[in-house]
Amino acid sequence: MTSILTAATEATFDRIADALVEEGYILLSDGPDAAITRALFERTQELTHAFRRAGVGREQNQHLNSQIRQDEIHWLSLSDATETAYLEWMEALREAINRRLFMGLFDYECHFAHYAPGAFYKRHLDAFRGQTNRVLTTVYYLNEGWKQDDGGELLIYPESGDEPIEKVAPEAGTLVIFLSDRFPHEVLPAKADRYSIAGWFRVNASLGNQIDPPR
Repeated sequence: MTSILTAATEATFDRIADALVEEGYILLSDGPDAAITRALFERTQELTHAFRRAGVGREQNQHLNSQIRQDEIHWLSLSDATETAYLEWMEALREAINRRLFMGLFDYECHFAHYAPGAFYKRHLDAFRGQTNRVLTTVYYLNEGWKQDDGGELLIYPESGDEPIEKVAPEAGTLVIFLSDRFPHEVLPAKADRYSIAGWFRVNASLGNQIDPPR
């Protein structure tokens, strides 16, 4: 993993840590490099038939609800080289955040998310304080050539209030990181197929029931 930890990457990790302390979230355009991003998008095209409808709820309470979310997902694993490259970058970020902020992040899970044209995910929180071990959310976008009128933005809201503080276009190479229990968010419908990777850094705590939050 040493090849990932360049001086530029360490500087990026510094900015992420500072932003999490000061704002609780950050939007980046200098995460994993363009070659990895393109390869990840190509991987989604290979996995077309492997995507499955995402549910809401956790474990035995999970069920499909198209009024809340309409995306399809496929979990990443170390069995594929392209997926491994992304997971290694996130492992480097996990270690970097722990060194800087002592957050106790012990692992990372993530999946590809596909939104067909018109699909959405209503406003929700990824975690509720004291009820989950997901503490830090990441969203990485894979859509090259995304146009403004394609829609599909991620809206990030403050802890209280109905006016979004960020409206993020799902353009390839954009990485969003935020504290899971602080920022409600939603995915607006798009006019084109929309691909991303949603992930969560976790601490070693008991899981609670919540809406499972792919983007």
